[in-house]
Formats: sequence, structure tokens, C-alpha cells
Amino acid sequence: MAKAATATAKMTKSQTAAHLAEASGISKKQANAFIEAQAMLAYKQAKNSFTIPGIGKLVLVNRKARIGRNPATGQEIQIPAKKVVKFRVAKAAKDAILGAKK
Repeated sequence: MAKAATATAKMTKSQTAAHLAEASGISKKQANAFIEAQAMLAYKQAKNSFTIPGIGKLVLVNRKARIGRNPATGQEIQIPAKKVVKFRVAKAAKDAILGAKK
């Protein structure tokens, strides 16, 4: 039987798989396979955006080139344009974790 997650302890991948297996009535091996398959699908689909319902969305964002400053010297430097991956947390997840706004 899996230990209950405490508010202060991080869950490992195997603890997450064990909890999901117990909650859904499948084996730990099947739960682990699902976690792996979902991660691989997210990696492949991130350029088109990948949504995990109720949790959030992975999106690919193009950042523009800009001028920044070296914090040590104050010298201006050119920061090139680049693509970055961002995760946008779903409203349902924010409300469940932080509590709904009043």
C-alpha cells in the first residue's frame, strides 16, 4: 500500500505511479507506462501546444530579440531571439491549489 503524500514531501515518479495505480485500479507497471507515454506525447506535440485537461498547457513561444544589461558591469548586451517552452497552468488547477478568488 502506498504511503499518503504529505504537504511538505515531494512525490517521486514511482510514488506518483503507485498512487495513480491504486486510485485507478491498474498495476504500477501500467501506471508507469501511462506516465511515460504521456510525457513522450507532450514532447512531440509541444510545438502545436499540448493540453493536460485540468492541469495546464505546454506551449512553444517565440521571444523577440532585445537589449539587456550585464548585472555585474551594467554594460548593454544584445539578447538574440529564441524559442522557449512555457507551461500555462489551467484556471481549475489554480483554483484547486490556491483557492478560488473572492
